[in-house]
Parts: sequence; structure tokens; C-alpha cells
Amino acid sequence: MDTKSERRRLRTRWRTQDTELSLLALPTTIWYILFCFLPMFGVIIAFKNFKIYGGFLSNIIHSDWSGFKNFEFLFKSNDAWVVVRNTLGYNLIFIILGIVVPVTLALMVGQLHSRKAGKVYQTMMFLPYFLSWVVVSAVIWAFLSFDKGIANQFLEKMGHDPINWYMEAKYWPYFLVFMNLWKGLGYGMVVYLATITGIDSTYYEAAVIDGASKWQQTKYITLPLMKMVIVMMFILSVGRIFYTDFGLFFQVPRDSNSLFNVTTTVDVLVFKQLKTATVGMASASAFVQSVLGCVTILIANWVVRKVDPDSAMM
Repeated sequence: MDTKSERRRLRTRWRTQDTELSLLALPTTIWYILFCFLPMFGVIIAFKNFKIYGGFLSNIIHSDWSGFKNFEFLFKSNDAWVVVRNTLGYNLIFIILGIVVPVTLALMVGQLHSRKAGKVYQTMMFLPYFLSWVVVSAVIWAFLSFDKGIANQFLEKMGHDPINWYMEAKYWPYFLVFMNLWKGLGYGMVVYLATITGIDSTYYEAAVIDGASKWQQTKYITLPLMKMVIVMMFILSVGRIFYTDFGLFFQVPRDSNSLFNVTTTVDVLVFKQLKTATVGMASASAFVQSVLGCVTILIANWVVRKVDPDSAMM
């Protein structure tokens, strides 16, 4: 009886806490149901020859099944290799730089003795994250415009011929990598800097007593304690390796046809398919993108679990 009473008491306590936490999570749960789970019903469009008859449900019901024909268009397209190459190539670079550079800057800012200077640097680096790509593309146009761009005016003063930047594909891989790093640098740095701030100061005090240098403190204390957060950010980044920032690859190059081979990714292709092809083809592309992203993040987490079980997400 005592055991049953204790179990009943623990179950009642758990239910009370669970109710409070459930109420706290209710707004987020409703948001996910409305905007993440209910739209998943639309996946069926990828397997149909979607036609517009009336309402959304009526369109799905009356549209004929097309099987995998919408997927055949994606894989048989002449541009499939270019799109996959751009998507994976850019994301691999973004993942590497998106970890190395923010971690390095977080370590540097964390070593500052002046808190005021640290806050100023954080604000300056974090500000671009809040800018829209539409605004950024307008600023870049002011620099790279052929007629009145600041870059060409500078070249002319130096005695060089102006460059039509939006027609020269060889420059844009560097532009896109730099713009992505510039815009997302502050967010990543704040995450890592928060981790550094949360490290117990007694570790460093003991290291100083033992005569450890700043580099030794970073190598043997800071980086090992940041490992879990770094791995988590890496797994999340790998999970989006088949996704790209639409604004970066569409707005910034201003959809220039001359830059097609270096700026077209899966997201840009889906958008263009919505304008030139059927809705079913665009849905098929997005569906493949989602499935591959899910598989990739599971594989990445599995590899991390094999190497270091404590750093895996699940």
C-alpha cells in the first residue's frame, strides 16, 4: 500500500507540473500545428497534376494523379546538376565558415576586458542579421551598378575599365559567400559567446594558478566546454544543406540570367518553377528537398553519436 500510495503521489505531482508546462508551451504548440503540421497535407500535390477548379481542397480532390511524373521533370532537367552543385557547394562552404569564423570571433570578444567594447562589437556584428535581403540588394546595387556604381567609379579613377558586375559570373561565388558570412556572423557569434559566458570562472582561475597561458586556457578549457554547442550547430546546419537563403541567391544577384550557373539553387529553382512550370513540379522539388534534409540531419546525428554519444542531439 505504501508503494502504491507513493506512486499515486508522484503521478499526481507529475501531472500538476506537466499541466503547467503544457500551458506554457501551448502558444508554440498551436503555432506548430497551424503552420508546420497542417500544411504537410499539401505534400499530396507533388503526386498530382494540380489544376485550379475552385477551393484548395476541391483542387486536390479533382486533380488527376500523376504518380512520379513531377519528380521525373526534376531529375531529367538539364539544369539538375548545376542546381545540386550550387546548393551543396555553397552550403558546405557556409557550414565550415559559419562555425570557424563565429567561434574565432566569440573567443576574441570573450577575451576583452572592457564590457562596453564587447557590447559595441556584438551590436555591430549582429546588426546585419536583422536587415532584409531586399535592403541589402539595394545597397549592393549602389556599389555594383554599371553606370553609377561606387565600385566602377573607383575603377575608372584608377584608370581601369568599368565592369558589368551583374554579367560576370566569376565574381559572384565570392560575393555570395562574403554576404552570407557577413549577414549571419553576428547570430552565430552571440550563440557561442553566450556559451563562453556560461563557463564557470573557477576553471580559468585554477588554470592561471597552474601557469596556463591564454591559448592553453582556450585549448583545454573553452573549446572542450563549447564542443556540445558547436556540434549542435553543426548538425542543424547539415540538416539544411539542401536549403539555401532565397533572398541571397535571388534578390542580391537581381535574378540575372547571366549568373544562372552560379546563383541558381534548389530554392530558386522551385520559385521559378512556380512561374514557368506546374505547381506539382514545384511541390515535387520542395518535397525531395525536405526528405533529403531530414535524411541528412539523421545521418549527421548518427555519425556524431558514434564518435561522441554525449554530443548527439538525440
